[in-house]
Amino acid sequence: MRVMDESTIADLLERARKGDREAVGALLEGQRARLKRMLALRIDGRLRGRVDAEDIIQDAFLEASIRLGDYLREPSMPFYLWVRFIAVQRLHAVYREHLGAQKRDVRREHVLGDRCNVEASSEALAAQLLGKLSTPSQRVVRAELRERLRETLESMDPVDQEVIALRHFEHLGNAEAARILGIDESAASKRYVRAMRRLRDLLVRIPGMAEYPWK
Repeated sequence: MRVMDESTIADLLERARKGDREAVGALLEGQRARLKRMLALRIDGRLRGRVDAEDIIQDAFLEASIRLGDYLREPSMPFYLWVRFIAVQRLHAVYREHLGAQKRDVRREHVLGDRCNVEASSEALAAQLLGKLSTPSQRVVRAELRERLRETLESMDPVDQEVIALRHFEHLGNAEAARILGIDESAASKRYVRAMRRLRDLLVRIPGMAEYPWK
């Protein structure tokens, strides 16, 4: 996944300050792939077929373009994290509309809810661990394995599961992950190392996963 480099973002932000609308469009489009990957991990499976990540992204881009002046006057976070924050807000709104109280998980809201984050689903993370099915004959076996993986992920501390999602699957840096989780960078780094060790320890107990070449 190609990520827009910081120097390009800085140049486009400066052009946007001067009223260049094409620069605004380029800034937002440069974040689309990362946002799509983020949403793929976080859209609840119950919304499959009803909610399109592209619609959420377009809504987020529209809101970001309206609020960009405020961001340019006081950029309190990296541009991608700001756009990501808006996309997560839009996802929250979708959950309220389609799921209401069904989405509430008291254990996870207590840990993550005050930071306007939507936790990555264990189902999506399990699918990422397995990768795409390569042949039809593997589908039944992998479906069973994916369920075991989902259960394994569900057994982990929600913050550990989230830091793995942020670092390992969203490919965010440690500073970015720390900002989203609301903890300092040292704590985020230690948490990630510990969570990955814990996940590997759990995975080797699942038949078929001991030598699985996941990254």
